[in-house]
Amino acid sequence: MLENNELRRKARKQLQGNWGKPILACFLTFVILAIIAAIPVAGHLAQLLVAGPFMIGLIMYFLRFQRGQAPTVEVIFEGFTNYIETLGIYWWVGLWVMLWSLLLVIPGIIKSLSYSMAYYVVADNPTVGIRNALNTSKKITYGYKVKIFLLNLSFIGWGILSVLSLGIGFLWLIPYMQLTSVNLYLELKDASIANGICTSQEF
Repeated sequence: MLENNELRRKARKQLQGNWGKPILACFLTFVILAIIAAIPVAGHLAQLLVAGPFMIGLIMYFLRFQRGQAPTVEVIFEGFTNYIETLGIYWWVGLWVMLWSLLLVIPGIIKSLSYSMAYYVVADNPTVGIRNALNTSKKITYGYKVKIFLLNLSFIGWGILSVLSLGIGFLWLIPYMQLTSVNLYLELKDASIANGICTSQEF
């Protein structure tokens, strides 16, 4: 299992000389979501209906990028191919995290970390099913929640610099974070299979 600094270094190396399309994929995703959210009256509801598929589509893009498949930016729309699954995983994770957060903040954070890889499981195999994706995420994150939390925390400084740059820095930060998270998911996936926690069929 790679250390967090190694995961970040690996992502930077993968993006070196290849920033253009990943930046475009992230930019288009967030522009589309922002435009939908700005629709009078129905914007917020409409965003809730498309945010999940777009999130999964963006992860699909970075999974293929990580695997050297040279994806086109149109991949960000592929989350709509299995709309029920991609919408369902987005809402279901959000619901459970919200319910646990009502108890206390810490349980909510723990649950969000436990389910954090469910999006990647669905993006890797869109027909896996919502319940299976959640269960697989819980299994592969077991014992690694602190690692995931610290990895997310390590980007705070970059986030502050991006804000100070009037948001321009986010054009580079978001692809960097996305690819680092994909690298983490693949490390957790491989480790779970190697240790007999999961089987390859679960992915």
